[in-house]
Amino acid sequence: MGIAFVSRLRRPLGLFLVPAMLAACSGGMTPPDDIVGAIRPSEEVSQHPAADIGDTGGDLADYPVEADTAMAAPAQKKRLPMIDSDEAMGITEPVQASSGVLTVPEGGVNMDAGLGVGRVEGLAEAQAGEIAEGNATQVVVGGIGSETPQQVGQPATIPMSEAGVELGEAPDGGGYLQVPDKATTRRRQASGGEQVAFLPRLNNPMQTPETMGGMPASEKACRQRLAKLGVKFRDVPRISRGRSCGIAWPIELSGLSGGIQIKPAAQVNCQITEAFARWVKHELVPSSRARYLSGVSAIHQMSSYSCRTMNSQRGAAMSEHAKGNAIDVGKIVLKNGKAIAIEKKGFFAFREKGLLKSVRSDSCKYFSTVLGPGSDRYHKDHFHFDLRVRKSGYRHCSL
Repeated sequence: MGIAFVSRLRRPLGLFLVPAMLAACSGGMTPPDDIVGAIRPSEEVSQHPAADIGDTGGDLADYPVEADTAMAAPAQKKRLPMIDSDEAMGITEPVQASSGVLTVPEGGVNMDAGLGVGRVEGLAEAQAGEIAEGNATQVVVGGIGSETPQQVGQPATIPMSEAGVELGEAPDGGGYLQVPDKATTRRRQASGGEQVAFLPRLNNPMQTPETMGGMPASEKACRQRLAKLGVKFRDVPRISRGRSCGIAWPIELSGLSGGIQIKPAAQVNCQITEAFARWVKHELVPSSRARYLSGVSAIHQMSSYSCRTMNSQRGAAMSEHAKGNAIDVGKIVLKNGKAIAIEKKGFFAFREKGLLKSVRSDSCKYFSTVLGPGSDRYHKDHFHFDLRVRKSGYRHCSL
């Protein structure tokens, strides 16, 4: 029982004995008082060098203070400035701390001047200058948001007569407007000091891209072929009369190669014009020369564009004339003055009958429909040529 009691007291005694032993060992590590008193800061030593020397008990205690300072200076180490201090940064004058309030100059901050850029006039400033001078090119309204808004000034206007001359309008006011080129405009300005009108111009449909409402590539190519054939024509405004009548890109045909006149001028599409020009050049002119030793002077057409049904009959299908895809010929005039009417000829009119027969047979190579005297009572006094598209590809040529 006594042994068990002793073993229980062993653990608490061990806990008290360990700190006591550490305290006894560390007590002898404290330096003596004479050594602690001899240790002083370096600043104090530098301020009282003579006293330091005298304390050591040396023979130099009677020397002057200046000599002691001179001898102690080389031994003292030079103090280095702290990083980011005013001395290290080379700042001689103290910098005052900012109060946190940004001071803006009276005239504002001129960033352009700081960057060395000249003054730039803004759009709003330019428009304000125009309004102030009364030179505004557009209508200016003042008092917006109030009950009495008023127009300020008037935009520059140009008389319609001058605008028509600028746009190249025909003297009688009709016809297709053509825009003068840049060279013509410069000559007008140089000769009479004319000012160019700031008006929207009519663009040439041949130059406007198709994506912007310009002429399709097929129409442009067709007109280029007409020019090579020597056809005289001009573009006219779009013809539109509902879904059944109209020509998207009409032209006015006035003449063919060789000086042949079309009387009166016909309004048709480009496709029928090309077929008609090729037929006249390759078939009609050679046939007239072979029979009359004379070329063709003029061709009198009886109908071109016309919004009507076939043969003008009620309930019939729409005619190709309603799309400008047909032309009727009523008379052919030769250069020797002979006029050949398109009608049924007598028994002894051999040359005229031969010419009309060749016209009817040869034209079927260029047109999909050919009708004339003998076909029916509606075509007894003219030839009808059109380019009707049939699903079977059939060509109707009444021979």
